[in-house]
Amino acid sequence: MRLPRRPRLLLPVAIALVAIVAFFFLFAGIYTDYLWFDSVRYTSVFSGVMLTQIVLFLVGALLMVGIAGGNMLLAFRMRPMFGPAMFGGGSGADRYRMALDPHRKLIFIVGMAVLALFAGSSVAGQWKTWLQFSNGVKAGKTDPMFGLDVSFFMFDYPFIRMALNFLFTAIIISIVLAAITHYLYGGFRLQSPGVHASRAARTHLSVLLGVFVLLKAVAYWVDRYGLVFSDRGKVFGASYTDLNAVLPAKTILAIIALICAAMLFAGVFRPGGMLPGVSFGLLVLSAVLIGSVYPALVEQFQVKPNQQAKEKESISRNIQATRDAFKVDDKNISVKQYGATTSATEQVLQQEASAIPGLRLLDPTILSPTFQQLQQIKGYYQFPEQLDIDRYKAPDGKIRDTIVSVRDIGLPPEAERNWINSRLVYTHGFGFVAAPGNQVGSGGLPVFNAKDIPPVGDLIGPKFEPRVYFGENSPEYSIVGGPKPGPGQGVELDYPDDQQGGSGQKNNTYAGNGGVPIGNFFTKLLYAAKYGETNLLLSSDVNDFSRILYERKPLERVGKVAPFLTLDKDPYPAIVNNRIVWIVDGYTTSDSYPYSQRKSLGDLTTDVQTSRLVAGQPVPAPTDVINYMRNSVKATVDAYDGTVTLYAWDDADPVLKTWQNTFGTIIKPKAEIPTELRDHLRYPADMFKAQREILTQYHVTDPGAFFGGQDFWKVPEDPATKKSKQPPYYVTMKMPEGTERFSLTTTFVPNGRQNMAAFMAVDATADPSQAKLEILQLPSNTAVQGPPQAQNTFLSNPTVSERLNLLRGTGGATEVIYGNLLTLPFGGGLLYVEPVYVQPKEESAGRFPSLRKVLVLFGDKVGFGDTLDAALKEVFGVAPPTQTGEKPTETKPNTNTTALTKAITAVESAYQEGQTALKASPPDWVKYGEAQKKLETALKELQALGATQPQPTPSATPTASTPPSTPPPSTPPPSPTATATSG
Repeated sequence: MRLPRRPRLLLPVAIALVAIVAFFFLFAGIYTDYLWFDSVRYTSVFSGVMLTQIVLFLVGALLMVGIAGGNMLLAFRMRPMFGPAMFGGGSGADRYRMALDPHRKLIFIVGMAVLALFAGSSVAGQWKTWLQFSNGVKAGKTDPMFGLDVSFFMFDYPFIRMALNFLFTAIIISIVLAAITHYLYGGFRLQSPGVHASRAARTHLSVLLGVFVLLKAVAYWVDRYGLVFSDRGKVFGASYTDLNAVLPAKTILAIIALICAAMLFAGVFRPGGMLPGVSFGLLVLSAVLIGSVYPALVEQFQVKPNQQAKEKESISRNIQATRDAFKVDDKNISVKQYGATTSATEQVLQQEASAIPGLRLLDPTILSPTFQQLQQIKGYYQFPEQLDIDRYKAPDGKIRDTIVSVRDIGLPPEAERNWINSRLVYTHGFGFVAAPGNQVGSGGLPVFNAKDIPPVGDLIGPKFEPRVYFGENSPEYSIVGGPKPGPGQGVELDYPDDQQGGSGQKNNTYAGNGGVPIGNFFTKLLYAAKYGETNLLLSSDVNDFSRILYERKPLERVGKVAPFLTLDKDPYPAIVNNRIVWIVDGYTTSDSYPYSQRKSLGDLTTDVQTSRLVAGQPVPAPTDVINYMRNSVKATVDAYDGTVTLYAWDDADPVLKTWQNTFGTIIKPKAEIPTELRDHLRYPADMFKAQREILTQYHVTDPGAFFGGQDFWKVPEDPATKKSKQPPYYVTMKMPEGTERFSLTTTFVPNGRQNMAAFMAVDATADPSQAKLEILQLPSNTAVQGPPQAQNTFLSNPTVSERLNLLRGTGGATEVIYGNLLTLPFGGGLLYVEPVYVQPKEESAGRFPSLRKVLVLFGDKVGFGDTLDAALKEVFGVAPPTQTGEKPTETKPNTNTTALTKAITAVESAYQEGQTALKASPPDWVKYGEAQKKLETALKELQALGATQPQPTPSATPTASTPPSTPPPSTPPPSPTATATSG
């Protein structure tokens, strides 16, 4: 029964419509990608990668179809003229042939299309391998095994292996398809006795098997070079067995495979299965005996009984290669023996007095809630969980460590979350917030030198652009711009309008060049398809002047324009030429540096801060397993217009040169880095973490000692949290016989013990050609405590324990938080400094830590004071001398402390009364009003004493019919303390 004409047309029409819709969405994704690259002026990356992928896709698809499909067609054309009858009767294959033969063209076309799709996609995915192969440059170093430039192993060898794998796959598929075709069309039959095959089928399959074995011969020869990546021995790289058994075995097997291939080809002219059988038997037997059994015997009976002596050469090569690949070789590190005295005398303090005033006490890991409460201003702004450290010039001209962050945009208030507010109103953050790391004010709070809305402070210039349209917390996309570009003309929320009593707001219209113009209908349609949002088409607020901002996070933007880079997890903001820019460190990595130990990049860089840094952040990483790393690129992202700029940093890196050959001038020379930007560049944390993890083993350069492993180190666990490894710290300090400088520091403890093994620092401001890792190595019998031991000494000290209990208050109302435990070379020994923070234990919207005390340890003497000077006095017996050379004097107590304590206690009491009244069911508004009056009186007294009080914001909205006369403060007031400065 035939279907009517109309229903028969519905299926092809439906298929066509589905294909058109799918094509449109595919086109929308590709074209909007192009528009994005065009908006950041990196179309050369888009076109270069896209063209390479298309060409590789076509080459892979055509080669696979040509080889596999060609052999299938050849088998069909070589079918016997009389079909199955030539072997006397039919077989089970006849049924399959009769069922498939009427549709063989369709089956062939569909099968080849699927095969082409998979093969092309697989090859296209290897675009980086091809580009490195075709654009690779010489590294200038040779491997010790073959004498080849290491660039052969980094750029050429991976491509050769990829090509061989592709050809092996194509030949295997060809053999399978040809055999099936010959079987279906009578080329051979599985009959008793044996297999009966036509001459054509036997010839065809013999040639294919010969090509396969010929490829195997090439693979055996290429495998010789892959021995530099062997993991057979004690360390990565060719072991004794590889050098003395596997290498000659691979050469012999390559020759045997050539002979076997020749025998298979000879089977074309000589009928019978003897030659193919002999060749395969010889190949398998030699692969087992020569390729597997012989190396295993050498390993078992020569190497294992004498492994240390046998592996000495291989270990030596591994040590040298690994140190070169991670830039921890003799040219880039300096190791000094350090006696590390533990005697705390007055003379020691006087010698090091110059380093004390600049010491950073504020901990960027702890202070995010403090920044949030004091500088959030409005609930829709927010700060990241992990703040950053940079350095800025103070009014006195000195460079100070500075805690920095931006006031980024958050979510709209929950009741106002809709498409308009989320995409058109709450579009950007506002302002840069910074505080010197060595200074705190009353109540242990930061003293901001960049703050508030509109921004004020020492770091803020008259033409400063505070808006943050591209930040770590920016929405997925926003629509910005209006009919009259310029402030005050659009619907984007800018900041609260204080001139209207805090009840109004300033709006803004984006006037930058960031994003993609979205004024015309076709572009709107594309982005509506991309984001599945019809409002982009229907909203009248999306007009001719509108622009769409997306891919807004710094790591996203840099990762997209430079897909060949691995990015540091911690981008940080800086003020450069009155603009906020994000600075991102880019690494070139490889897993193909000969003899260098392969490590997981995640394992190398994970510490207690990692979870804070990667929360919600995209971290593009080409590969996790690496054995080569360079900080080759410094990238910046303008926070206002999203401009991405790439600068070469380690311009001697061959991997960087290869990508420069590939993409032309997208990476600017190091000489073009502006001076003001260079002042904020720093040695990247992830590079330093990887290097310190490598040095836990590879500081040992003697092969015998390395084999034993008795002198290995480890990175200590974080003393405060005991959850993971202690992070490295940015701090201004000086090494023995050095000058004070902004440095990145870390410590090592012996494997299996907790006393100090070594201290390492690097000048974080130095050019990569001059940056040198400096290691102070302590004697193995040192009495200097490691970080975990130092923390234990702090907590077990009776005086400290008693004072901490006082800080915790009655019933443990407050919580003590330990800041970063800084380790510093000091007076011939090592000084530990740890800030101590206090915050209310009760969870509330206004809960934040403030700096209250400072712990100090030198030798076995512990100091615990309101200030660093006071803590040092407890250790050394005197306060630090002044910079003018005056004798140290005792610090006078603050005469205002008692009155300040009483005032703050009154504020806390009034606040708690108000909170208790609010939590009652129903809320007791009478008691709440009385508490607010007490709070106002206490705050006035507190302000009269000169204390800094943050602007309170409501933490709860009353729902009863009689609202309180004054909103409840969200910030519990600080407890009393003396000013805690480091000088």
